[in-house]
Amino acid sequence: MSQLLAAMLVLGGITLILGVLLAWASRAFYVYEDPRLDVIDGMLPQANCGACGQPGCRAFAEALLAHTTVPAKCTVSDEAGHLRIASFLNIDAGQADRHVARLACAGGLNAAFQHAVYKGLSTCRAAAAVGAGGKSCAWGCLGVGDCQVACDFDAIKLSQFRLPIVDESTCTACGDCVEICPKDLFSLQPVDDKLWVACKSQESGDAVLAVCEVGCTACGRCAMDAPHGLIRMEQELPVVQSRNHVRQPIERCPTGSIVWIGRNGPETGLDAPKHSRKEALPLAPL
Repeated sequence: MSQLLAAMLVLGGITLILGVLLAWASRAFYVYEDPRLDVIDGMLPQANCGACGQPGCRAFAEALLAHTTVPAKCTVSDEAGHLRIASFLNIDAGQADRHVARLACAGGLNAAFQHAVYKGLSTCRAAAAVGAGGKSCAWGCLGVGDCQVACDFDAIKLSQFRLPIVDESTCTACGDCVEICPKDLFSLQPVDDKLWVACKSQESGDAVLAVCEVGCTACGRCAMDAPHGLIRMEQELPVVQSRNHVRQPIERCPTGSIVWIGRNGPETGLDAPKHSRKEALPLAPL
């Protein structure tokens, strides 16, 4: 009986000590959480896309409370959502330059040659590891559609010629397509920048035309026609240097590889060929 009582006393003492330690730890390591955090988090779209620069919506809510960002940085919420958060926090909604994903390739199956038909695991990464997916241009889009699968906002669709088309009205610039493309063809660009080079080939002249009818041949006409400082040639490609609001650099492009992003999509210049081909190009010899 005495042994049982001793055991109970020991266990009771240990329990008491642990309880005291836990109570002390809860006070010593207590982290204050602003009660507004859950409210703001509930106002956000819970997309957790990272386009705002934070790893998720709750982290963005914490940044708003810390006054290190503004509601307008959330590209998934609309203006009404921004104003609702701003009103709750009694801050300005702010402004943010809207960005969208753009593809540096225009060579669908009706304009770019294939030297083989890829039949394997249906991912661009797998295709890239096997003969570049059969595409003759080593820099071109493989057209398997990893970007479409990765886009949680249904902003990317494959055209009938296996070329990704970005719907800029629904793109949130989350960057998932940028990360998943094995050819590094996607990048996030300001939506107000209309001049775009839809090619990433490092070849020039006839070597480009042998594999793609809409590739950049590095002729340099766009750079010559552009205002000073707007375009420079770098590694066989034109590079747009600054915010662009002029259309003339596209007009003499002989292939239409530099485009103007208009209201209805990419527009090519007067000298660019008008592709109306309704079928894929035949396989090209190796």
